[in-house]
Amino acid sequence: MNWAINDLLTVGFTLFAVIDIVGSIPLLISLKMRLGGIREFRATWMSGALMIVFLFIGERLLSIFGVDVGSFAVAGSIVIFILGLEMVLGIEFFKTEGDPKSSTLVPIAFPLIAGSGTLTTIISLRANYSEVVILIGILVNLIIVFVVLKSLNYLARLLGEAGLLAVRKFFGVVLLAIAVKIFATNAHGLIK
Repeated sequence: MNWAINDLLTVGFTLFAVIDIVGSIPLLISLKMRLGGIREFRATWMSGALMIVFLFIGERLLSIFGVDVGSFAVAGSIVIFILGLEMVLGIEFFKTEGDPKSSTLVPIAFPLIAGSGTLTTIISLRANYSEVVILIGILVNLIIVFVVLKSLNYLARLLGEAGLLAVRKFFGVVLLAIAVKIFATNAHGLIK
């Protein structure tokens, strides 16, 4: 049982670091303000469904579409890069009608919560850990995601308008850096 707890802690913390819901708070607050709301439960279960699908059939699913994990990661990095540009420049690239339903899947569930980094990490974790341990790690992280999504109004009030702007710009640059890193790590094998 002790090894299972260590494995669970490793998987849980790995997914927590990759999902980085805490680092996404400024972007999520910005999206919530722009959209007039986020459907927290729906975003959580949709991202969870993506993670669980990738746990069991991720590589096979990508191969059906003729896409390898590296190409998938590069595509996700481009979306993350655009989101980072939105935060830094204050320009809206993802046009919405102000309906939280339309943005629940893209960009909130994917690529913010269950992004290419998260999904490829889940595929990688299968090499070393049992599916049960990974499933429990996913579920624990989904609970954390849901709590953070439900707390966005409180966090926005806590930061205030000026604090929110400063944090949004800072994390926009961080998102850009993450996107560049994901792109650089995975793009080398794509050009032949």
